[in-house]
Amino acid sequence: MAKLILFNKPYNVLSQFTDSAGDTARATLSEFIDVPAVYPAGRLDRDSEGLLLLTDDGRLQARISDPRFKLPKTYLVQVEGTPQEAALERLRRGVQLKDGITRPAEVEQIDPPALWPRDPPVRFRKSVPDHWLRLTIREGRNRQVRRMTAAVGLPTLRLVRWSIGDWTLEGLAPGEWRGVPSPR
Repeated sequence: MAKLILFNKPYNVLSQFTDSAGDTARATLSEFIDVPAVYPAGRLDRDSEGLLLLTDDGRLQARISDPRFKLPKTYLVQVEGTPQEAALERLRRGVQLKDGITRPAEVEQIDPPALWPRDPPVRFRKSVPDHWLRLTIREGRNRQVRRMTAAVGLPTLRLVRWSIGDWTLEGLAPGEWRGVPSPR
């Protein structure tokens, strides 16, 4: 039976077990997960938080991370500015980025979610409002969500991946993980 681990990756932690740059000051997965022979299925940028799946099964790893399988990934995104319907519609249609147009996203403006405080906190500017979006994509380009929101005039301030497929962060504090049954 394959191992599958759900991990709530904190802000400023690399999505790997060792720092390939050799910087021992940067936090890695090894500081949180002491399970042999598991590897991340996909990645989550150092300045992003939230759900990271790890497994010891290469086929499962590919099924989770390969865009061909179109597994939905849902993010809670704090953006700078006030989302206008035209900007949200652009995200829903697909946004032109330097590496091509994105697949259409599902997006809606939401009330601020009940999340843990981020360390360090997101900068606050009295003169610039911020809002939250729930955004779901079915691909995984490098820094894609940040690039998409910036392209429509809404720079990302905080990015939390809430779910991948049916797996969610529900009940996991930052730095916590739990094993779950792997799909057949």
